Amino acid sequence: MRRPNRAFLLIITALGLTSFSPAGSPAWPGELRGALAEIEDRDLSRRTVEGRPWDTVATFSILGFDPSTGEVGGAVQSRVFSVGNGVLWAKAGVGAAATQAIVDVSYGPQALALLGKGLAPKEIIKKIWDEDPDPRPQDWSKQGRQFAVINSAGDVAAFTGPKATPWAGHKLGKYCTAQGNILAGEAVVSKMVEAFENTPGHLSLRLLAALEAGQAAGGDKRGMQSAAMLIVKKNGGVWLHNDVVLRLQVDDNPEPIKELRRLVEKAAQQRNR
Repeated sequence: MRRPNRAFLLIITALGLTSFSPAGSPAWPGELRGALAEIEDRDLSRRTVEGRPWDTVATFSILGFDPSTGEVGGAVQSRVFSVGNGVLWAKAGVGAAATQAIVDVSYGPQALALLGKGLAPKEIIKKIWDEDPDPRPQDWSKQGRQFAVINSAGDVAAFTGPKATPWAGHKLGKYCTAQGNILAGEAVVSKMVEAFENTPGHLSLRLLAALEAGQAAGGDKRGMQSAAMLIVKKNGGVWLHNDVVLRLQVDDNPEPIKELRRLVEKAAQQRNR
């Protein structure tokens, strides 16, 4: 018999809800026994999913460029706490990157450095992945990484590793790229590109529309928790020497995209004063 979760055993024992069989094993009521087994299985899966020591970060993101303003950036949503802390990277006059799935966060700074040297996004994708030493192939393999790059001219490239958790993939559009893993299906990224390309207005509204379209198409099949947006342009932010047009994070919310829209609209009001 599987050993019950210790914390639950202590609580239930304290409440006097357990009895013991002659062999000394807890004799759980049927429904309670099933619930405990489900909790244990879920906890175990979080620690060992596909051999990895913790959850894969299920994410969908969009990188985009606005040729009329020169702004570049991205937006992301995930069923993980504070997704904005590791996925989105951007530098004014250079471009942006998104690194997700079996994440190596160093891909972001590497991409910005290579963009600064004039390498094309397609070259950057290949160079960084090829040179990844894959230090933990047993539980955090480079074969599962997902990575996208856009430069300051709107050229894009993306990569989805063969071991990224399905459904995983990407779609390139005009001045944008959408990518995700553990999604409801390919329609998520397709609808994101479609929404970005067909939504008028500021880049923030177009990125937001892409997230909303992705979620409407099924989104992250585990649910929602956090979202973020980052947009840059040389001296495009408020105050002096500020290249950040917008940096927003919704770290823990049952409807993070809805909250992100509220923040984007608030920023638009400030910008239009």
